[in-house]
Amino acid sequence: MAEKLIREILERRGGRPCLTCSLQAEDMVVLDILRRFLPDIPVLFLDTGYHFPETYEYRDRMARQWGLNLINLKPPKTVAEQESVFGKLFGTQPDQCCRMRKVEPLLGALEDYEVWFTGLRREQSPTRANLAEVETHKLPSGKELLKVSPLAFWKWNEVWSYLQVNEIDYLPLYDRGYTSIGCEPCTALPLDGDPRSGRWGGKKLECGIHTFDSAKEHV
Repeated sequence: MAEKLIREILERRGGRPCLTCSLQAEDMVVLDILRRFLPDIPVLFLDTGYHFPETYEYRDRMARQWGLNLINLKPPKTVAEQESVFGKLFGTQPDQCCRMRKVEPLLGALEDYEVWFTGLRREQSPTRANLAEVETHKLPSGKELLKVSPLAFWKWNEVWSYLQVNEIDYLPLYDRGYTSIGCEPCTALPLDGDPRSGRWGGKKLECGIHTFDSAKEHV
């Protein structure tokens, strides 16, 4: 069970934990469980400047309702500054855009933590099919941290059921048919059975924050 794994990790693993949270349903499930043990756990939100207005509204509302220790990670350049130099990278070079606005800010922030919780699930994408619940990741600096994905083996119906049973508000964009939600210019309604088929116009499946290093399963 996810709660049991989270409890075990927090009890036997020293160091400071954090959760990366895109505010999608899976992240809110993990956050809800974590709050039972650590109400003030740092919640890292990658504020790219390109999110849907609904995402920002939901972020602020849940931060108030749950009293979250929300940390908004922003890239060095604002959207306007970046576009004035590089143009709209999300359309021409999405990998570079994700690196500048997501990957690099996160890599810097993770240096302050030893345990990294995520809402990743195997079912989300073929690129996550071999996801382990507990892995060791190495940052570019050489620092290693434990990456924990308590919902790795959960199905979508289990995620949705948890939200309903626990009466947790969810991101309103789900009601419009979105199944995987990121930056607005790079998120569309899914076209097939793959929930991530609406991301980046089908050009890729990952932004890079979960693939910057080859993970080693923790045993």
